Amino acid sequence: METYKQEFIEFMVRSNVLTFGDFVTKSGRRTPFFINTGNYNTGEQIERLGHFYAAAIRTAMGSEFDNLYGPAYKGIPLCVAAVTALWREYGHNASFTFNRKEAKDHGEGGSLIGHRYRGGERVVIIEDVTTAGTSVRESVGILKAAVAPPKRVDLRAVVVSVDRMERGQTDRSALAEIAETFLVRTFAIVTLDEVVEHLHGREVDGRVLLTDDIRGRIEEYRAQYGTR
Repeated sequence: METYKQEFIEFMVRSNVLTFGDFVTKSGRRTPFFINTGNYNTGEQIERLGHFYAAAIRTAMGSEFDNLYGPAYKGIPLCVAAVTALWREYGHNASFTFNRKEAKDHGEGGSLIGHRYRGGERVVIIEDVTTAGTSVRESVGILKAAVAPPKRVDLRAVVVSVDRMERGQTDRSALAEIAETFLVRTFAIVTLDEVVEHLHGREVDGRVLLTDDIRGRIEEYRAQYGTR
């Protein structure tokens, strides 16, 4: 496993973003692990988060993209942090775009902020965590409507921080469904399997968080809700 992945997993733990215990997801599923990206709240954390996204994007895409799109609201700081890290660490001067939840009806109008699409831009959508893929589908619709035909943006990939490896609307994962539906690459900084591999039995700041018991409960959870 790449060093940046190991560092990211421990970073999530120290940021209280990745926790283990007994939780109920928004969909009503009982889960032994929880990922709350809303707990990132400092300048240091968002700077490091941008670094990890940039590392994952460069590893997967090289320089074959021009623009990062961050859907409101959580995707906004993610795309800004990642595009800054791409420039600072790799010299890749990509543009960024994000949307308003409500279209502006005065001034220049519209619902997009940042780079205005002209057609042909190679776009990567940047998300936090996706379960059902609803937000990504909304983003694809926005990107399709951003340029008048016959021009269009060239959606290349979707990146998330953690692939929970759960079923989407079928027996496949939400990321796999998105890849098949929109013919794009999908990838994560880390997957749930990588989290388990790295943290099982390992001390982080003097504590073992992912014990044998927690690992067993994760395996049970995946047997019920995971991809087949």
